[in-house]
Amino acid sequence: MNEPLRVALVAGEASGDQLGAGLIAALRKQLGDRPVVFEGVAGPAMREAGCESWHDCTALAVMGLAEVVRHLPRLLLLRRRLAKRLIASPPDVFIGIDAPDFNLGLERRLRKHGIPTVHYVSPSVWAWRPKRAEAMAESTDLVLCLLPFEPDFYADYGLRAVFVGHPLADSLPLRTNPQAARSALGLPESGEIVALLPGSRSGEIDRLGEAFAGAAALLTERRPGIRFVAPMASPAIGEKFAAELAHHGRDAEVLLLDRQAQQAIAAADVVLVASGTATLEALLLKRPMVVAYRLAQATRIVLEKLALLNIERFALPNLLAGRDLVPEILQDELSAARLAEEVSVLLGRRDHLAYVAECDAIHGTLQRDASARAAEAVTELCGWRQ
Repeated sequence: MNEPLRVALVAGEASGDQLGAGLIAALRKQLGDRPVVFEGVAGPAMREAGCESWHDCTALAVMGLAEVVRHLPRLLLLRRRLAKRLIASPPDVFIGIDAPDFNLGLERRLRKHGIPTVHYVSPSVWAWRPKRAEAMAESTDLVLCLLPFEPDFYADYGLRAVFVGHPLADSLPLRTNPQAARSALGLPESGEIVALLPGSRSGEIDRLGEAFAGAAALLTERRPGIRFVAPMASPAIGEKFAAELAHHGRDAEVLLLDRQAQQAIAAADVVLVASGTATLEALLLKRPMVVAYRLAQATRIVLEKLALLNIERFALPNLLAGRDLVPEILQDELSAARLAEEVSVLLGRRDHLAYVAECDAIHGTLQRDASARAAEAVTELCGWRQ
């Protein structure tokens, strides 16, 4: 009997775990009866898909310069141990899923020892550290890109990059029913509802929570009867944002939810959201949105001094549209008053047909059966095509 193929994967946090689970299922399907073993750093979805987990993916779930510095000794030790283990017993391919600050260094070491490497989810090379594309060419054999404009950034470096589409576009329908979403959440069928998504990490609540809560208070004063729904990534994040609402939200009527972000977005007339994956969810659910982003002060100082920030737009919907499709509020412009003003403008605009049409077009572009395409690219790289 053939020796099983070995695929090592390292996923960063919950989104990477979902991507990894989809890729594992797609690789099993493409490889048919050929035995294959999956192992590495995984979360519950990857474990359920059959991946042997050496460490949980939450070990890599850190964001921002200050957070990374605080956890750096632990992360470096984990990376050294993984490299030693994988070099001692080389897999047929290594796939780093997101977490570029962790995975690219690991990929570089493994590649020097002749192990084929894949990086799934392109870092934001168009915005942060554009020269990272050059470093990536030394680290990995293949980049699997979720967004259509990303492969172009690697063309000059001889690095193969493939647009596979985005799994969210595959999983979300072209149309959703707002009334059904409201009913499922116990919200009234009529009346204005705004979804508040201030971020999934503690640092994001620190930077955005007060402004989001303050905007809810101002909107409550100006628009009687308005309600808010706030899906929280975890109980700890919910407690942290609830404290911001208690201090700055005054009389705002806010329903805090345990997760359920897609239901909350679908139920809302307008979404006030921190920059990140949730903006893509709002776009695919065709909801008007206001996007906010504020860097940690230490991160901002370093990026400005080293000229590492290179963006005209930061909101993912605007990057995909190639124009200012949604309002984006950055850094010093970000205040409760500004957020409330932008949300009010969208609530007062009853005709969003042109916006929905553009969202539909982007949805179609991203809907490519991403897991299957990613698996095809991996099997082609490794010469496993049947």
